Amino acid sequence: MHIRFGYDIRVDCPQPTPMILMLNVHYTRVSDLFESDTPRLTPAVASSGYRDGFGNWCTRIVAPAGTTRITSSTLIRDHGMLEPVVPHAQQLPVEYLPEEALVYLLGSRYCETERLQSVAWQMFGHVPAGWQRVQTICDYVHRHIRFGYEHARPSKTAYEAWHEGAGVCRDYAHLAITLCRCLNIPARYCTGYLGDIGVTPLPAPMDFAGWFEAFLGGQWYTFDARNNQPRVGRILIARGRDAADVAICTSFGPHTLSGFQVWTDEVHGY
Repeated sequence: MHIRFGYDIRVDCPQPTPMILMLNVHYTRVSDLFESDTPRLTPAVASSGYRDGFGNWCTRIVAPAGTTRITSSTLIRDHGMLEPVVPHAQQLPVEYLPEEALVYLLGSRYCETERLQSVAWQMFGHVPAGWQRVQTICDYVHRHIRFGYEHARPSKTAYEAWHEGAGVCRDYAHLAITLCRCLNIPARYCTGYLGDIGVTPLPAPMDFAGWFEAFLGGQWYTFDARNNQPRVGRILIARGRDAADVAICTSFGPHTLSGFQVWTDEVHGY
């Protein structure tokens, strides 16, 4: 199957403002692209790219005073299958984890493991280790958090989401990641596109999505506590410890988001 996806973002700056954009598809999906996904900037400004410490592609710009429009519309090939469910995937003891997975056991900006350690073991320590434990965590987070954009705030942590019982997709992911890490399961935050392919469309406007991956049986698997079901057509942009590592736009100065559209739609006829 083929998916047309992209964005149209406008930012207003009172003065020239350095920014880091993280909008390109993850390098693991680049070979599936039919067209370039380089952000187009209006007015045209100089840009440069680099890979961060997690392998995500970042674009540096200095947005001029006034309105800067950032757009892209790209076509990608997708296998069109539901994400795998692997009940036999086992949790590895910490001493057998690869070194690159160890950082995803540690607390981070939005995933304060020290505040939920005892809660995690009390609630999930009795659940068989491995896939069943991660899925049980997702089931709990899916029930516990009430979704609503009115509950979103950029400073909300996993502990606060747990305490308040409300949030958006990033809060679901942060809480599930934190509970996994408390139980010695490496978990990392993911951001990207998730369209309503194969499911009933939601009435809310499309947005970038947040989910997570857990390291089981020697590899990373996708989990989504917000939707809590395997999906088709998920497109990864970036991975990190939590949302602080994968911000779509990091601004080093004042700015206002004056326009925001995201789309991802199956395209027939290719």
